[in-house]
Amino acid sequence: MSRALPKYNKRRITVIGGAVAVVLSGAVIAGSALAGQNPGKKAADTGASPGTISCPEVESSLPAIPASAQAEVTRNLQLLDTQVREANQRLVDTVGQGGPNFVQNAILGPLEDKRVAALNRIETAIGRAAAKPEGLEKLAPCVLGAGAAGGGAAEAPDDAAGDAAGQQPGGGQEAGEDQQAGGGQEAGAAGTISCPEVESSLPAIPASAQAEVTRNLQLLDTQVREANQRLVDTVGQGGPNFVQNAILGPLEDKRVAALNRIETAIGRAAAKPEGLEKLAPCALDS
Repeated sequence: MSRALPKYNKRRITVIGGAVAVVLSGAVIAGSALAGQNPGKKAADTGASPGTISCPEVESSLPAIPASAQAEVTRNLQLLDTQVREANQRLVDTVGQGGPNFVQNAILGPLEDKRVAALNRIETAIGRAAAKPEGLEKLAPCVLGAGAAGGGAAEAPDDAAGDAAGQQPGGGQEAGEDQQAGGGQEAGAAGTISCPEVESSLPAIPASAQAEVTRNLQLLDTQVREANQRLVDTVGQGGPNFVQNAILGPLEDKRVAALNRIETAIGRAAAKPEGLEKLAPCALDS
């Protein structure tokens, strides 16, 4: 009897050990299956190509560049290249997100505004020492080339919240972007955007420039109204830098372009005012 008991215990230990092995094997198999599914899903999510943003080439459209303008023209040509690289990187960073108008509203639109400002600076730089080239703004719009994943790469809804530039995969925001600083939006208060007054800073306006100057002054007012409306429409959305990156930044680029056009219009018939760009930045009043 004393000799049989150890055998029984040995058999029981063997059975229990086998059961434990079966359970552990099942856990390993299940874990492997899950592990196999997740990478596959991630690959499916990220394997689609976001496409590539392409923009018209600028340098070949320029006239002879005066030596005195060369440095500023070169600087702005390099800036145009940098802007496209940054836009393409953002396209990659936001692939698979958003609705049908995200790329246009959050990437291509702001890129066009920045390009208009740079192209205006190139025109102005050349115009200080030679005949000023006109119409470079037609080179500002860029397009998303073939390869965008299912038409949805980096896209977001066309409503105001979706227009908010910068939503990242997983519902996050781009590196601290997309929310009004100080939590003002969380409190439900949109605030108001205010911009420096321009007209009082202008010199006497030649009659031949009056229509164009008036048109651009009106455009400046329209831009501020639109920015304030967007501020209201997106209240409560985004991260700590949303207002700066998605509203104030693009507004400043648009204002620089309009102010450059005002300088140029006056400069055709009188001394060209310089430095109006300092009136471009706007601020959010709480």
